[in-house]
Amino acid sequence: MGNSKISEILLVNGKDQYSASDTIEIHVQFSIDGDIRESFTEEKWTDAYNKNDVSFKLKYGIKLISGSFRKKEIGKPIDTYRKASIFWTRNPKLVNPMKDRRIWVQVAKNFEPFIRLSEEEVRQELFDFNERFVIKASDLGPGKHKIGAEVFASWQKHEYTDSDSIKNTSKEIEITIN
Repeated sequence: MGNSKISEILLVNGKDQYSASDTIEIHVQFSIDGDIRESFTEEKWTDAYNKNDVSFKLKYGIKLISGSFRKKEIGKPIDTYRKASIFWTRNPKLVNPMKDRRIWVQVAKNFEPFIRLSEEEVRQELFDFNERFVIKASDLGPGKHKIGAEVFASWQKHEYTDSDSIKNTSKEIEITIN
């Protein structure tokens, strides 16, 4: 194991030019791919539940950076986690018509719980990211600014994976402030 990575990081903003009084909204989108995503399957989380390994915590952080030689952090960085809780239930509302499944995963994103019915939906909730940053254009000042993002993620050892830590940096986008 240990062959996981952060996919290409996309920075999405509404426009390329802003006035000094505007607020800039940038979305940072990426996924965690590789061994960790592929190993998070129904069969493996059922096995983990049977061995009392019922919680998975994915710690991640994102910071926006600006500048070419002297990189400075802009905006408030995100340093948080997502948690997957593996649980057993007979709840009739959680019915998968294909099989008699009783082990489920609840993913908490920003402390909001989600229960999905398929493996792929669970993986998307846990390993796909779209985080929003809001910055005042006046904080950057007038001129052209290149903005990039640095992302990290880490997790501990579980029945289905070893502990790992991964990083990636995005390509820069350019915005102009008049």
